[in-house]
Amino acid sequence: MPNSNEWSPVRQAVHQDPPVAIPIGQTTNLEDLARQLEDTVRNAKQMPLSSSALIHRKEVLEVIEALKRSIPEEIARARGVIRDREELLERARAEGERLVERARARRDELIERAEIVQAAAREADRLVVAAEAEAARARAEADRYVDAKLATFEIALQRTLAAVERGRARLAGGRETDELAPDPGEDTQERL
Repeated sequence: MPNSNEWSPVRQAVHQDPPVAIPIGQTTNLEDLARQLEDTVRNAKQMPLSSSALIHRKEVLEVIEALKRSIPEEIARARGVIRDREELLERARAEGERLVERARARRDELIERAEIVQAAAREADRLVVAAEAEAARARAEADRYVDAKLATFEIALQRTLAAVERGRARLAGGRETDELAPDPGEDTQERL
């Protein structure tokens, strides 16, 4: 059993300052903690003649607590991405409106000139269409950007959840095996 005075990598990760937000697409604190939990389970000393393993309960519980604390941070990051999307869409909409307004102002200015009324109307209509197309392109680009960021975040969360489920399954498997194993003290009493 590990010396409780030693600082293992799991304990170091648990006792560090709260993690700084990591941009989506890079390794997150959740992934690191899930990987540490998985490594702890994988590298646990195996019981002889059994599929059970000796796991330092306090270390595993500390990692699980750190995971629980990290989930709200990851959700906050997702909300930040959504908020950024909304701001981006609002800026694109405002810019589109400014372009449309400038196009309309230009159209009105051209229409006032009697000698080029027809040319001005065509040019103004083209500017309005171009401005509306540019605004639609900017909105579509913002949607694609945010969708890509959310997809990356979704993948990171799915990996983290899968690692946590594997770790919990291994822990549960170890407990079931321990419950089924006969108690050495009971065996001695039955012989007497």
